[in-house]
Amino acid sequence: MSSQERRILLAISGASGSLYGEILLKFLLQATTCRIYLVASEIGKKVVDFELSASEELGSVARILSGDLLDEEKDRLRIFDDTDFFAPVASGTSVPSAMVVVPCSMGTLGRIAAGMSSSLIERSADVMLKQKQPLLICPRESPLSQLHLENLLRLAKMGVGIIPLMPAMYQKPKTVEDVVRFSVGRICEALGYTHQFYAPWNKRRC
Repeated sequence: MSSQERRILLAISGASGSLYGEILLKFLLQATTCRIYLVASEIGKKVVDFELSASEELGSVARILSGDLLDEEKDRLRIFDDTDFFAPVASGTSVPSAMVVVPCSMGTLGRIAAGMSSSLIERSADVMLKQKQPLLICPRESPLSQLHLENLLRLAKMGVGIIPLMPAMYQKPKTVEDVVRFSVGRICEALGYTHQFYAPWNKRRC
């Protein structure tokens, strides 16, 4: 499938770390030609309002979720309510090319692992699993309980990509956004996109 035909579902749950989702959305809008679906849980929307400021920048999640979209966003982005089970992403006949849950709360993680479909995010993840399409889970919690770890392992055994939102120091980050961009780079790599978030490690030996 060509990049022009790709459809990426970005789901934002109620975990802290809305900036991860925003930077990924900005990347997808600026650096790719894919169609983007966006869904945020009700708690996710509240966390976005608390953590992020609305701006006129392309991909501002707080602004977008308020219903104010730029013309370029309207052309590429579709927004679905987390209660909308009539959304195309809720059906295996219209499965996205890939789905990313970032940040992923432990509640959302547990319900996906248990096969529950009480929201569009959970139903969409269930569709990705049954249709054997790429599903990436980006957990944002610390410390992790045994139950959290068991749920992560259960999903990993199903083929789900687990990308913990963990910083790396060898890139010598100087800002919070530098730290966030490292994890977003990892997500982009898992989606098959090249990026400029950081240089390859020890590039002189590559």
